[in-house]
Amino acid sequence: MGRMVDLVIRLRAPDGCPWDREQTPISAARYLIEEAFEAVDAIESGDLKEACSELGDLIFQAAFIAQIYDDLGVFSLAEALDAVHEKMVRRHPHVFGHSQAEDSEAVLEQWDRIKKQERKGNGQGLLDSVPRAAPALVRSQRLGQKAARVGFDWHEPGQVWAKVLEEMQELERAEGREQAQAELGDVLFAWAQWARHQGLDAEAALRGSASRFQKRFKMMEVMAARQGLDLEKMDDAGLDRLWERAKAACLAED
Repeated sequence: MGRMVDLVIRLRAPDGCPWDREQTPISAARYLIEEAFEAVDAIESGDLKEACSELGDLIFQAAFIAQIYDDLGVFSLAEALDAVHEKMVRRHPHVFGHSQAEDSEAVLEQWDRIKKQERKGNGQGLLDSVPRAAPALVRSQRLGQKAARVGFDWHEPGQVWAKVLEEMQELERAEGREQAQAELGDVLFAWAQWARHQGLDAEAALRGSASRFQKRFKMMEVMAARQGLDLEKMDDAGLDRLWERAKAACLAED
């Protein structure tokens, strides 16, 4: 980490990189998000070399933003690392203290109790710790998960399913773009809660579907090119046949 800090200091030095010197915590934050997504992609792909590289990029972005704050006289990377070290030790008393936690469920219950005590000290509400910048499905599931910790939740899977159907009916009856937009949000939020109750990751599920669609569409383009076909000039029936062939080919590869 010392070498990382030296690198960032050199980049932001008067004789360093003009672009790096111009960055602010806000302007650099979007690159932190991009690198986090790229790291997740690499990890999920199973490419170990790429995962190593992308995790390095993510750590660099965190160090870069911390150095900007250091230049502003707010805090240093060392202080940020000290803070997270202290927090992790505090939240793992079963490892560093005398508390007992026999399984992961007990660990989570203990973690929640400690965070509740911390919130009382800083005036935070139960849901305030869920970041607004998180992907919408991730945020939705985390909000539902946290609310459930005080009993604000459905108690039976059928109740969640009924809520999904209710929201879909309201979307179907929506009048006007604004109402439809709001009702669509309610549907997606309800689906996220249904996924949570099923032990599913809604964000990962949608990422998987998007990746499969992209891969299959790319296969369609390859197949069309081999046959001298132009996708834009094909009719619906032709596109459907090509899609099914592409889907079958991708499934065979998997």
